[in-house]
Amino acid sequence: MFENRTDLALEERESFEGNGGEIGGVALREWRCHGSSIRMTEVSILNEKGAESMGKPMGTYLTMEDPGLSETEDAYCEAVAGELGRQLASLIRKNCASTMAGLSILVAGLGNRQVTPDSLGPRVVDGLSMRTEPGRRNGTYLYTAEKAGRTVHPVLSGIHPGVMAQTGMETAEIVRGVVRESRPDLVIAVDALAARNVHRLASTIQLTDTGIHPGSGVGNHRRGMTRENLGVPVIAIGVPTVVGAAAIVHGTVNALVRTLTASKEGSRYGEYIRELDSDSQYELIRELLEPEFGAMFVTPQDMDERICKLSAAIAEGIRRAVERLEEER
Repeated sequence: MFENRTDLALEERESFEGNGGEIGGVALREWRCHGSSIRMTEVSILNEKGAESMGKPMGTYLTMEDPGLSETEDAYCEAVAGELGRQLASLIRKNCASTMAGLSILVAGLGNRQVTPDSLGPRVVDGLSMRTEPGRRNGTYLYTAEKAGRTVHPVLSGIHPGVMAQTGMETAEIVRGVVRESRPDLVIAVDALAARNVHRLASTIQLTDTGIHPGSGVGNHRRGMTRENLGVPVIAIGVPTVVGAAAIVHGTVNALVRTLTASKEGSRYGEYIRELDSDSQYELIRELLEPEFGAMFVTPQDMDERICKLSAAIAEGIRRAVERLEEER
């Protein structure tokens, strides 16, 4: 079996035949958001059987999809932030039911600010417009977000811990130290992801309550940030910003097969390639590409602008979620 090179549960579900309902221990729900073109998909991994089939931990994986997610229009960013705020607030209620009264949230912006496709997390934390103010716990100081000149509660703190190449330390260890000292009730980890499908780059947002394993989508496995490792629930927000070169070629080969089999002259060659299963096709492509070029990953030329717009929308979505929870108190 070839290595996934994707962080999206939605793409993992799509690798199975049928509509996804045939996978034991996995539930699928899809809907369109009212008043917008955003499509939502919820993949719920219900038991160990489903986790083994999907290669992902049990939990809820929500995916927002729309080719216009990185558009510049204010109205569109408003729709993205609004829907993200609704879905995030729902996940927080589900995972923090016993601590909602005095909820404290730490936002961890993962990634490398100096590398554009990996800068989403730090930019989201920057976009939260935080300021120092006495915290509620142990007399420490927490970063508390402001909105329209007023403090937004629950208490919202933030950190962008850098990457191991910059600090010499595992990112998860840094975050665990901050969690141990500031004792938040919840961690929201924001990170760039890897996808299989080039059309999902900067046009998809995934939310999950299973935590995150930084770098897993690009084969750079680091220690995970999960409830088990940090001692508090972890909700991850991610956007795919890179796709493997082999995955792009694999998709091109599939398109070539469809074209060849549609004509008499090319049908024999198309049938030969199609007889190879998807794993064999992908592995063959990797064997051809990686000795020559290494494990190459590709990102769009305008990713800097897309990251700028998406990070602003995600930061606003987090603020919306916090405000919703405050209004319910």
